[in-house]
Amino acid sequence: MKKVLILVQFVVLSLGAFAQSTWQNDKAHSQLKFDITHLGVSTISGSFSDFDATITASKPDFSDAKFELTGKTASIHTGIEKRDDHLKSPDFFDAATNPEIKFKSTGLQSKESDKYILTGDLTMHGVTKPITLELWYRGTIINSMSKKPVAGFRATGVVKRADFNIGPKFAPPMLSEEVVIIADGEFGKKE
Repeated sequence: MKKVLILVQFVVLSLGAFAQSTWQNDKAHSQLKFDITHLGVSTISGSFSDFDATITASKPDFSDAKFELTGKTASIHTGIEKRDDHLKSPDFFDAATNPEIKFKSTGLQSKESDKYILTGDLTMHGVTKPITLELWYRGTIINSMSKKPVAGFRATGVVKRADFNIGPKFAPPMLSEEVVIIADGEFGKKE
């Protein structure tokens, strides 16, 4: 009887340890940024200040994680108001017609310890295309203030403007065809 109770406890604990969990980005400690080359000689950086990202996973190393992100195109910020307004216009993101950028993962492949290849579908400017990102799982800790688990991730990759019909009037080298994406996030486990 004692062995049966121990076995039942082990099964229950195992199921709890690997139960699927959902993690939400902490907006105060997450960034969605981009870099693009201007005139072939300088880098212009920008960000989207309004976005939500979630992760669902059942493994503690996040090796089976699924990622989703939705960002508001009207929240684009480069530090120059006139440029931001132009980027929101039909020349680029057309924020009035296409108010959101979306990413939904389709696969995750281990590359090395804590590094993965993340594939998914990116939707911008009404166009959906598959993309590949480098993902770094930076670890999970217990936040000393909230006493809750926090996981950190960094995703980087390159997309082509033409694939999403963004800024077609602006040929290279005025604006590089390639845009670097950098997403850093702290994620708290939802209860």
